[in-house]
Amino acid sequence: MSQPAPRPVRRKKPAKPQFTSTILMLEGVLVLFAALTAYGLRVLPPTVIWTVGGVMFVVFLLLSRMVTLPGGYIAGSVAQVLVLACGFVIPMMFLLGVVFIALWVSAYRLGSRIDAERAAYDAAHPDERGPRPAV
Repeated sequence: MSQPAPRPVRRKKPAKPQFTSTILMLEGVLVLFAALTAYGLRVLPPTVIWTVGGVMFVVFLLLSRMVTLPGGYIAGSVAQVLVLACGFVIPMMFLLGVVFIALWVSAYRLGSRIDAERAAYDAAHPDERGPRPAV
């Protein structure tokens, strides 16, 4: 009886872009909720709130897809300042901005560490095929 043909091992997606893009998408949602809050508090005219909120939402979603491009992580880091700047309109955004900056830094550092450890493991075990995916 012959053994079944080995299945190809799926490539692991890099962790750093996955983590950082998730943080940026979550920040986009945060910006929408901040716009709703600003609208409810009537702190600015509605057209300003929805224009700025909509543009920021689109920017965060685009940046979440562009983190792997050259300068993508720098642009994502600069975008963190936008969330902090929302604190001048809604003071609670200062706290949320700091929380998301901490999440951004954690995602960047942990993702880099995971990717480096995966690369080191793969280099040390070139013939290992990894676990077979479940059927």
